[in-house]
Amino acid sequence: MAEQETKPKIDVELVTSLNRRDLGDLCDAAAAAILDGAGFGWVRAPERDVFERYWRGVLVIPERKLYLAKLDDVVAGSIQLVSPPRQKEAWAHACLVDTHFVAPWARGHGLARALLEAALDEARVRGFEVMNLSVRETQSAAITLYEGKGFVRWGRHPKYAKVAGTLIAGLYYSKDL
Repeated sequence: MAEQETKPKIDVELVTSLNRRDLGDLCDAAAAAILDGAGFGWVRAPERDVFERYWRGVLVIPERKLYLAKLDDVVAGSIQLVSPPRQKEAWAHACLVDTHFVAPWARGHGLARALLEAALDEARVRGFEVMNLSVRETQSAAITLYEGKGFVRWGRHPKYAKVAGTLIAGLYYSKDL
């Protein structure tokens, strides 16, 4: 009799605090994604203490909501839903996505999609009318995901990011909620 393949456990959750293990896993997953070319600001993973301060800082910014994706109880990715500050009244109808990534070792299980869907659901519950995001032109899997979820490309910036001395274009997307 053939052995039955065990399906991995997938979980996406909004977090308001990080225990030591999850913080370590998050730093490791983000570092692996950065090394693999993920485009969320860094081109090299920062020192561990800098990374830990960054993630802890995200949690204290009222305009940022951090979602984590876990694969078999190990943090493997994240997404941040960012609201405009209260004093930006004209922008109150729109939110944006930041730091959306999945570690290379955890790809192919639907985590990026699950993270995006969690952010979209939260944005709708909070009454946002539009979600915006940007992505490096080299992030083909992310582009496919965003376009597949109905995001519309509205712009291209030819000098969006500089990696290893090379300028990389960025693409801007929005989705009506």
